[in-house]
Amino acid sequence: QPRHLLELLKRTTVHGESNSALIIGPRGSGKTALLNHVLKDLREMKQVRENLLENPFLSGLLQTNDKVALKEITRQLQLENVVGDKVFGSFAENLAFLLEALRKGSRTSSCPILFVLDEFDLFVHHKNQTLLYNLFDISQSAQTPVTVIGLTCRQDILELLEKRVKSRFSHRQIYLMNSFDFKQYIKIFKKQLSLPAEFPDESFVQKWNNNVQQLSEDKTVQDVLQSLFHHTKDLRSLHLLLMLAVSALTVHHPLLTAADLQEASRQRCTDSKANIVHGLSVLEICLIIAMKHLNEVYDGEPFNFQMVYNEFQKFIQRKAHSMYNFEKPVVMKAFEHLLQLELVQPLERPSLRAQREYLLMKLLLDSSQIMEALQVYPNCPTDVKQWAASSLSWL
Repeated sequence: QPRHLLELLKRTTVHGESNSALIIGPRGSGKTALLNHVLKDLREMKQVRENLLENPFLSGLLQTNDKVALKEITRQLQLENVVGDKVFGSFAENLAFLLEALRKGSRTSSCPILFVLDEFDLFVHHKNQTLLYNLFDISQSAQTPVTVIGLTCRQDILELLEKRVKSRFSHRQIYLMNSFDFKQYIKIFKKQLSLPAEFPDESFVQKWNNNVQQLSEDKTVQDVLQSLFHHTKDLRSLHLLLMLAVSALTVHHPLLTAADLQEASRQRCTDSKANIVHGLSVLEICLIIAMKHLNEVYDGEPFNFQMVYNEFQKFIQRKAHSMYNFEKPVVMKAFEHLLQLELVQPLERPSLRAQREYLLMKLLLDSSQIMEALQVYPNCPTDVKQWAASSLSWL
């Protein structure tokens, strides 16, 4: 695969051939790493250094429409001064002008350009797929050497392309897969943790690497790694796990243990929303419990603030001994704070005239998240915990 991609880009930079290709594979399969590796090899070639490669990089997450994408291409090619205040009739005209400007630069021949489109599938949703159409169109023309490389996780990407766009695409596809098994995963684990032979302290290297070998054979560590392996083969998740474990080391605790990896695994899986709950006031916790009960009563149907307030009032009147009965505006302010934290979400965009009390909402926490967060909530009143755990029979 690196050889095919290198040959493709070499043809663009050395021989002036235009082309297009897609690199397809699941997240973490090495699509960007493959491209960066090939570009590094390419730039070390003497022939390529003589014919400098321009390399605009676009991401579907950042360039959300064609206008923004074109502005970013102009910025990366450093042609803002050339474009100035010119007005173009169409996207194609603007792009053609940029390429023409590069051709009329100080270099005698046309400057080869490699367009990299990360999250390629998101560009498919741009209006009329104009950007893709024009890039693939110029990658078929003989005027400027242009190659377009798309990176995507979508296996069905070709089905998402419009007919006119598909007809201009070369249909070159490079597929990447995380095909390693668990034995190879353990080897990767050892390789990532092991210290190199050239490390200054030889005795520590031996001690550390022996410890890594023992860890790789430890049943507890293998269980942690197996759990992660079955969840995702993305090596970035493994790197995160190891980084969390290694960051726990100190002068007095210089070697990794199975317990360090277990703790790192627990931290990696920490629920961010449940963590937010730990920092809420008792009043806000009560409102979340009221919403939890409403979800149970109405089987997940949306609710409004007034319903939550009524539920809270029932609790105050019947059950609460440690809770102060807050005024309605104070309760409303606490509810709005939950909205800001995105623990609660309105079903539709509120209009200016809409009464805030009656806007339909949904809770973005499930019952188990709430109960787990309450277990570690500091100084939570007993009757509030009991209310959360209670069935609906007391209503």
